[in-house]
Amino acid sequence: QVQLVESGGGLVQAGGSLRLSCAASGRTFNVMGWFRQAPGKEREFVAAIIWSGAGTYYADSVKGRFTISRDNAKNTAYLQMNSLKPEDTAVYYCAAQKYYSGVYSRDRYDYWGQGTQVTVSS
Repeated sequence: QVQLVESGGGLVQAGGSLRLSCAASGRTFNVMGWFRQAPGKEREFVAAIIWSGAGTYYADSVKGRFTISRDNAKNTAYLQMNSLKPEDTAVYYCAAQKYYSGVYSRDRYDYWGQGTQVTVSS
């Protein structure tokens, strides 16, 4: 059974940091990504990483503040979030692709985690 389990969300003040984790089980994935969804808004791309190390991708809104990484041995992806802003407040979802088919569209991902809440206070 394939599962993606996120952890690490919480409440933080503006300017602070959080690290999200996404532990995958059941198989390995070629691409792992993070999306977020704020109340009343569509789910949007945040970051993605090619498991082979071929590249990382970021939304313009988080570039320079967020870093995606992975631990192959643990089959886990991470999202280090620094210099957090109130507009980063959202539910953050981990997503995974079995085979690379583009990273930016949520329709390209095969599996999703349950989401973890990130709240940034001003």
